Amino acid sequence: MTIGKVFLVGAGPGDPKLITVYGMECIQESDVILYDRLANEKLLNYAKEGAELIFCGKLPGKHGVIQERIHELLVEKAMEGKVVTRLKGGDPFVFGRGAEEAEVLVNNGIPFEVVPGITSGIAAPAYAGIPVTHRDHATSFAIVTGHGREEKGQDFLNWSALAQGIDTIAFYMGVGNLPYICQQLIVHGRHPDTRVALVEWGTTKKQRTVTGTLQTIEAIAKQAEIAHPAIVLVGDVVQLREKIQWFEEYKENIRS
Repeated sequence: MTIGKVFLVGAGPGDPKLITVYGMECIQESDVILYDRLANEKLLNYAKEGAELIFCGKLPGKHGVIQERIHELLVEKAMEGKVVTRLKGGDPFVFGRGAEEAEVLVNNGIPFEVVPGITSGIAAPAYAGIPVTHRDHATSFAIVTGHGREEKGQDFLNWSALAQGIDTIAFYMGVGNLPYICQQLIVHGRHPDTRVALVEWGTTKKQRTVTGTLQTIEAIAKQAEIAHPAIVLVGDVVQLREKIQWFEEYKENIRS
């Protein structure tokens, strides 16, 4: 029996043109493509005729069950001798559970490759005219999961280190937890007037950006009805948007 191969591919942040060349080649050559909710479905148009397309979207409260099924499918399809692409939004190893899938493949003796993708914590701010680092404003940058809630025993962040030691912080999955994030940063030493940006549906035609401070962003986001998926970006670099924002002018040229 010939064992196939699995490619764990990052689809990028939303705009289908932002996938890597190698990621696109994996899509074109695969017999099976398992794709996530946040991977742009337009990328599936490049799949070869007859390729099996399997949606692996996750609903709240069902992540564990669905992830186990994804593991089963990766092994099952590869054991049939097929070339499989696991197409994941952003980068497979940035809050994408790609490492867990890689471990399953190793445990089953299935060859695989990881194909990095552009992660939204860098791309969405860039499209909003905000660099995550800047010689005059930020020499450190952190990517952080933002959905952990203390009342549920899920907050494992070192808030003091984040508030006092990191210039720019990108919170993933943090919109619903925005009041807590802002409160914790202020309590642990970040100035209340620190600039904050929320970038919704980054790099797509649906992208919207609002800005404020740790004190004001909650009300601003609520009024604008900003919702998931969105990146919460905290840091002085946010002020640069006022001068170098570009996306709004050119977004008609963005194919997404």
